[in-house]
Amino acid sequence: MSTVVAGGTEAAEAAGTAEAPAAQHVSHHSHRDVSGGWLRPAVFGAMDGLVSNLALMTGVAGGEVGSHTLVVTGLAGLAAGAFSMAAGEYTSVASQRELVEAELAVERIELDRNPEDELRELASLYVARGVEPELAHEVARQLSADPEQALEIHAREELGVDPTDLPSPVVAAASSFVSFALGALLPVLPYLLGASVLWPAVLLALLGLFGCGAAVARVTARSWWFSGVRQLVLGGAAAAVTFGIGTAIGSAVG
Repeated sequence: MSTVVAGGTEAAEAAGTAEAPAAQHVSHHSHRDVSGGWLRPAVFGAMDGLVSNLALMTGVAGGEVGSHTLVVTGLAGLAAGAFSMAAGEYTSVASQRELVEAELAVERIELDRNPEDELRELASLYVARGVEPELAHEVARQLSADPEQALEIHAREELGVDPTDLPSPVVAAASSFVSFALGALLPVLPYLLGASVLWPAVLLALLGLFGCGAAVARVTARSWWFSGVRQLVLGGAAAAVTFGIGTAIGSAVG
């Protein structure tokens, strides 16, 4: 009898040991926020601010203008670009959200008017994924008991959206405005601090591009040096091309 108890104890301990890693894995498992409305506009805004204002200033500098003109150009580019980005992001995200909300309204009406048809539709989706028909129907029936839960499930399955986690136009606009302004400020900053030549602005902007690319890699899990060099090359190429264009136009006009 004691042997049985001991064996049972050892089995329980072994089972507990086997379950521990799984429980530990579940409790520590998490994902990055891939659906939030701030990351894309923030990243795009910072990169766009850096590249566009650097290119704008180097293009104007190619025409051999004074530092005062470059400061005015840089600050004007910062303000215009930041407001443009914010307005564009707000309109884009708001329009997308309104479209989703309109489709959700249609789905809500269908769930109210034709609940049995919607239940069969949901069950057929599960069947198509390999669930047995009887089990699929029962799962669909239980999930459809709560109208709001049913709407959320239909939205996920049919529209590919989460109605409880729609992107915010205000968040997107604010992220774009702030990030663009910060990015566009870098090429202007050396002039505001007393510089009178172009190279400190170009150097700071290129370092900023590399830093932004490396920082984004921490979010996307991409190699930091690859992302940094990629942004550095793209921004540097844009600045070089616009400087050449500015120089050619300046020579032609002069």
